[in-house]
Amino acid sequence: MKFPAWMTGGGDGTFYIRSAYSFLVASSTEALEHIIIVKRFPIRLLSDVRFPDYRRVLFVISHPDDECMFFGPTIRSLTKREDCQVNILCLSKGNYEKQGKLRRDELWKSCSTLGIPQSNITLVNATHLPDDPNVEWKVETIAKIISKAVESLDIQAVITFDRDGVSQHPNHCAVYYATASLCLAGLMPKGCKIYTLDTINIIRKYISLFDLVCTFMMSTNWCIISLKEAKVVRAAMQQHVSQMRWFRRLYIIFSRYMFINSLREINLSDIELEMQIQDS
Repeated sequence: MKFPAWMTGGGDGTFYIRSAYSFLVASSTEALEHIIIVKRFPIRLLSDVRFPDYRRVLFVISHPDDECMFFGPTIRSLTKREDCQVNILCLSKGNYEKQGKLRRDELWKSCSTLGIPQSNITLVNATHLPDDPNVEWKVETIAKIISKAVESLDIQAVITFDRDGVSQHPNHCAVYYATASLCLAGLMPKGCKIYTLDTINIIRKYISLFDLVCTFMMSTNWCIISLKEAKVVRAAMQQHVSQMRWFRRLYIIFSRYMFINSLREINLSDIELEMQIQDS
């Protein structure tokens, strides 16, 4: 591809592309330096994980498809670690449209695609935790289920939604408050860390890879996967055939959650502050 001389200074465009790269590196600190590599014209994304090593991790989700729709990059990154056992606790069978059995099977297939064996999946089938945004999930009920799973599996890190639930879904938010309540009550095992998936604004949510710079500048923990691994996450999402409506197909194409997860470790003081904000 040839560029006009006024754009390239008489060259092939490499000078200006490399200059743009230098500016990005300067703006986003050392992280961008080993994530984006510009060589002549192509841009190649490399996987990058900044997340502590744990041997047993529990993802607490609300519905089948949450695992790949939101947490895919983190799950895929951790399942590739040889000494990390990834577990899924799904609190409903996704029976909102009376397709509970089908969605259970889709969850098995999705997790298998991501590298999680069926034996590491716990699917809760409780009438008081329906897949329904209009039904309030009791925080106390969820907290008991999470506590039991953490203790029985000897979990070292719990990963779940933050208080805004990524999509503001009430079931997602309820999972956060249940997890936070365990921390507030001192009922989490000593040494078990809690991480929440960052909810971001709608612009960042749908600019896909262009959210890299914001992620590096604003986050301390992240899981970023390569284009090759992103295909695996997309394949996992496509196992949820019953959910493949037009807007979810667009989500797969444009959402940064197909490539990027940024996570925040929360502690007692963080939760107390968030509870004060909620009360006010």
